[in-house]
Amino acid sequence: MLLASSTPAGLDTGDTAWLLASTALVLLMTPGLALFYGGMVRSKSVLNMIMMSFVSIAVVTVVWLTVGYTLAFGDDAGWGLIGDLEHLGMAGVTPGSLTGHVPTLLFAAFQLTFAIITAALISGAIADRAKFGAWVLFTAVWTVLVYVPVAHWVFAPGGWITAHLGALDYAGGTVVEVNCGAGGLALALVLGPRLGFGKEAMRPHNLPLVLLGAGLLWFGWFGFNAGSALGANGVAAAVLLNTQAAGCTGLLGWLLVEKKRDGHATTLGAASGAVAGLVAITPSCGSVDLPGALVIGLLAGVVCSYAVSWKLKVGLDDSLDVVGVHFVAGVIGTVLIGVFATATMTGGATGLLHGGGLAQTGRQLVAVLAVAAYAFAVTYGIGKAIDRLMGFRAPADHERTGLDLAAHAETAYDHGVLSHGSALHAPGLPHPSGKATTA
Repeated sequence: MLLASSTPAGLDTGDTAWLLASTALVLLMTPGLALFYGGMVRSKSVLNMIMMSFVSIAVVTVVWLTVGYTLAFGDDAGWGLIGDLEHLGMAGVTPGSLTGHVPTLLFAAFQLTFAIITAALISGAIADRAKFGAWVLFTAVWTVLVYVPVAHWVFAPGGWITAHLGALDYAGGTVVEVNCGAGGLALALVLGPRLGFGKEAMRPHNLPLVLLGAGLLWFGWFGFNAGSALGANGVAAAVLLNTQAAGCTGLLGWLLVEKKRDGHATTLGAASGAVAGLVAITPSCGSVDLPGALVIGLLAGVVCSYAVSWKLKVGLDDSLDVVGVHFVAGVIGTVLIGVFATATMTGGATGLLHGGGLAQTGRQLVAVLAVAAYAFAVTYGIGKAIDRLMGFRAPADHERTGLDLAAHAETAYDHGVLSHGSALHAPGLPHPSGKATTA
């Protein structure tokens, strides 16, 4: 522990305290996502869905601390594409190292939580049909080859998207939302649709769990966005308020569409709309004023409510709407910075409605297209390579029975089963003891 007398000059304890809290808030988002996703799948695979998020915490943490942080935030190795290996294994980062006015160790931990949830988000696109071991391997490889370079492009001081192109992305519209959306699309295409997709009902099995997960995501999003100010200050306050506003209008926009189109405003729609609004404000929360935030959230809720219904028309089994919500809302929020950005928030750049012309919108579009193309292409390649190496898709009989029993020898709900985790009602599947069961 550092003694008070050895506190490095320049460290701000208030900013550090806020970032400590924000880091915990963002980490909580991944268990929240696990519940959100877990409630949306069928009961036979809920534990597997939750485990895909939880294992991402462990895998991405190890990858980030060994090689991810240095490649994302090390000194630029050239053209704003990737960092160097100076901090391999966090070498040279001490308790006295500072990033701005906060400890670099804390900044690295804060950024780690972003990497974790981005990888975990992709799992929603391939729910109910992926091998657990293949997912673990994918998470590690994807973090290094896709997330880390994009994080450098956008978040690092020398990254080409922000430093050279001049695009704005306050908290990860491209790094997190477009990145996971394009990656989810690629992986859904690699694995193909679930058995019975478009023919069988695949409704959420536990809507209260979905709403609980959405609530935890909303709570954590304040750390995600306002924590990106890296300080306890007026900018963080403005960002926090923008985040709340967009989440609310996203929720209302989705419900309005549901009521008009289907005659009912649903709880799943409320949860999805709130997430859509929060996704859209993520890149723009530090660039727009409150009216802009309200409009961006509303547009995201309306557009995404239509977007998620398109997957059936095109035959895309994006199981839990990673593309329809995260990609679409991420694009909306990132591009509309070029329309609503105000100099009061950005310190210089302005959008179309504030006299800035179309130049900033053009920069935002280039950033979105570059990240989407890169994430899709590399993710597709990773998915195909893992599929060839070990098979990415679960066997058909496991998919029919449910991945909870097949992959984890457990069930989420004990419906007459002899003991927790028992597989006695599933002949041929492993019992926790390691012995196969019989009819």
